[in-house]
Amino acid sequence: MKASEYAGFDAVGLAELVAEGEVLPAELEAAAREAVQAVDPRTNAVVETWPSDDEPAPGSAPLAGVPFLIKDIAVTMAGRRTELGSRLAAGNVAASDSALMRRFRRAGLVTFGRTATPELAYGISTESALYGATRNPWDPERSAGGSSGGAAAAVAAGVVPVAHATDAAGSLRVPAACNGLFGIKPTRGRVSMGPGVDEVFSGLAVQGGVSRTVRDSAVLLDQIRGPEPGDPYFAPQPSRPYAEEVTRPPGSLRIGVLAQAWGGRRTTAPVADALSRTVRLLESLGHRVAETEVDLGADWEEFVVANARIMTVNLTALVDELAAAFGRPVDSSTLEPATLAGYHYGQRVGGARFLTALAMRNRVARSLARYFDAYDILLTPTLPELPLPLGTHTEGAEALDGLGWIERITDLSPFTLPFNVAGTPAMSVPVTADVGTGLPVGMQFAAGYGLESRLFRLAGQLEQASPWSGRTPKVWAGNHPAR
Repeated sequence: MKASEYAGFDAVGLAELVAEGEVLPAELEAAAREAVQAVDPRTNAVVETWPSDDEPAPGSAPLAGVPFLIKDIAVTMAGRRTELGSRLAAGNVAASDSALMRRFRRAGLVTFGRTATPELAYGISTESALYGATRNPWDPERSAGGSSGGAAAAVAAGVVPVAHATDAAGSLRVPAACNGLFGIKPTRGRVSMGPGVDEVFSGLAVQGGVSRTVRDSAVLLDQIRGPEPGDPYFAPQPSRPYAEEVTRPPGSLRIGVLAQAWGGRRTTAPVADALSRTVRLLESLGHRVAETEVDLGADWEEFVVANARIMTVNLTALVDELAAAFGRPVDSSTLEPATLAGYHYGQRVGGARFLTALAMRNRVARSLARYFDAYDILLTPTLPELPLPLGTHTEGAEALDGLGWIERITDLSPFTLPFNVAGTPAMSVPVTADVGTGLPVGMQFAAGYGLESRLFRLAGQLEQASPWSGRTPKVWAGNHPAR
């Protein structure tokens, strides 16, 4: 199969070809490698590739034979490097598969490489000192988002149809929005973070993926969901597979719209226009849509400070663990300015302030739960503006302290973090594009705890009503004929 043909299929479609004997897994892997060679020099999304050791029998699993990439953090594959996007962990080789990696294998995925992340996933643009900047396939001068920017750029450019991603403050939804992809942040506890850790960033982080089609994300989540023994959180299991929800009608939903973010960050005109078009589409589909206000349970300044404390304390512990494991110093030779500033800030937080920050997490979760008693869905833009030029996120970072960096992240992405704090599911959907530039604009839909099924039903309806699969970026493997 040629890369130009391969890029036109989603993961479910490729798995069906394998099951029917139309193509071999080895042929798909070869096409994926061809796609990497064709587009990655312009995107810098794929850190490393390797010969796959997965040989799933055709039809043996829902995604048997589908090429796959894992993010360079939060998952380990035996014998392969996991460097966390940082010079502090450079050269690290995993001793064994993590539980999530074993689930990817059971799903039939053929993992042949890893994707770029900002250092320690501590940012929303993928521009690390270790790897260099990952570029947006729609406009290579713009950011691909982060921290799953490498995964999103690779999927958007046609290297793989679906890829592993994580989300602690928007790290899955932000790059999905920047790259015109579908991405759902699951409920806290939906996918185990164990057994190596019980939680990441005090429960803010979750595992997931980004994809070009809704059904791919649904099938992937079906394959990786569920607890490991001893998990601190356990989301109630759905009544049916998510893959079945995608084709089920969502009914007439009560949808609240929050056009302007908490904290006063204004939504730019192109994004506001895209939001208005999305509202009209929802109304045409029979949904009851109204502007709303949402009480976070904390004022914005308190929310940002508390999250800075949660994130930096967790960061400090991780950095100390890595420094001890690899015998490296914690200084500017191993860490970037924003990470080093967060490390020093976290050292000063103290136990009492950290517990106070966790109390804020509880208040936000309770407050958003009350909102979802009145509404089925909350709609916001995923981001308040179009993808930014590379370098914008890190400009002047050396002058920021740990709080200042979190203030910058929450200013650039103010809509996403509250749902990490509350633990509720939220998805970014590429419903429309900017009229002036053609750049994708993601819309975020959030639901109550454990209600991914509702989101998948709505996403499936939106995909049918306003298809996005025909929109492809400038850098696209489908544009490259076989050599």
